[in-house]
Amino acid sequence: MESEIITKSFNEFTVSELYELLRLRAEVFVVEQNCVYNDIDGVDRDSVHLFTLDESGRCACCARIYRDEADAGVMRIGRLIARERGKGNGMRLLRACIDECKRRGAKETRLHAQQYAIGFYEKAGFSTCSEVFLEDGIPHVEMRLYRSSL
Repeated sequence: MESEIITKSFNEFTVSELYELLRLRAEVFVVEQNCVYNDIDGVDRDSVHLFTLDESGRCACCARIYRDEADAGVMRIGRLIARERGKGNGMRLLRACIDECKRRGAKETRLHAQQYAIGFYEKAGFSTCSEVFLEDGIPHVEMRLYRSSL
């Protein structure tokens, strides 16, 4: 049985939910990827968070969406991660993020994808719109999905 995808603003989190979400992000983005950077970057407070919890209450996958500062018609997806990869949870969460961006009136959805994950995002309809750049020492590209594709 698939876990329910929970959608909450920052102020709606329980302390346990916030702890589990930040724990998963630290385990993957900081420890597993050996990338020392400030994951708590000030964006979370203005984001909508989508996540699932497993039967033991641990965060199984999570992501955040937020309005682009330069263009209010653009929503951004970030910090998307699934604890167990290759089982479809990440794609299910990505599609939920796309649906939530659409529901919030986004004319375009953008994200920064780690270079190795470009194919994953292309399967959801995203296309690369930048050259490779380093973000926190890891190669990334910017990708976009237009509303007509949403």
